[in-house]
Amino acid sequence: MTNAFEIIFQAIPTLLAGALVTLQLTAFSVLLGLIGGSLVGIARLSHIVPLRWVTRAYVDFFRGTPLLVQIFMIYFGLPAIAQQIGFDFSLDRLAAAVLALSLNSAAYIAEIVRAGIQSIELGQSEAAESLGLDSVQTMRYVIFPQAFRRMLPPLGNEFITLLKDTSLVAVIGFEELFRKGQLIVATNYRAFEIYAAVAIVYLCLTLLSSQGFSWLEKWLNPVARQKQRSAKLS
Repeated sequence: MTNAFEIIFQAIPTLLAGALVTLQLTAFSVLLGLIGGSLVGIARLSHIVPLRWVTRAYVDFFRGTPLLVQIFMIYFGLPAIAQQIGFDFSLDRLAAAVLALSLNSAAYIAEIVRAGIQSIELGQSEAAESLGLDSVQTMRYVIFPQAFRRMLPPLGNEFITLLKDTSLVAVIGFEELFRKGQLIVATNYRAFEIYAAVAIVYLCLTLLSSQGFSWLEKWLNPVARQKQRSAKLS
């Protein structure tokens, strides 16, 4: 047992370095996914029928196919297609990982955004129009801020899911947390101890992320903030 703890202790610095890479990869992918997903989600509500069809096809494809297949399509498939048409094109592992995770995340975020916007009462839009706001201003100043607070719980779940899904990019050799664990196991052959340590690091990351989103949800909730002020005053 002592030997197992020594092996885990020796592996911790390498695993923490991998965890930092995992967090960076997740942050980039979620940011790009949030931007793309918001645009796709709003487009899903468009009155332009072809635009709705295209965005629906995008969402269905990336939600209906495995992320692992999407990673392989982007990392191996895109350069192969480019070479077939005469272009010398290649993707490094970081770009392929971010692109695959972002496109996949955007599909799920698009549905979160669409549902969040549709959850806002129609009277809010009518009131904004009566005040002279156009559709873009209504979405920016009235609908989206309210919808965003309702989106936070599912967005938090998507962040945590994406954080765990980053382990899949190990198949293309990207050295994030899980891949670091694989490389350590390849040198000491202590699979159970190392993978248990990897699992604990993932668990810590997901718990911290969950607490962070819970705090953000309360901070953006005016009712909860008012209760906190009242509690402090009393």
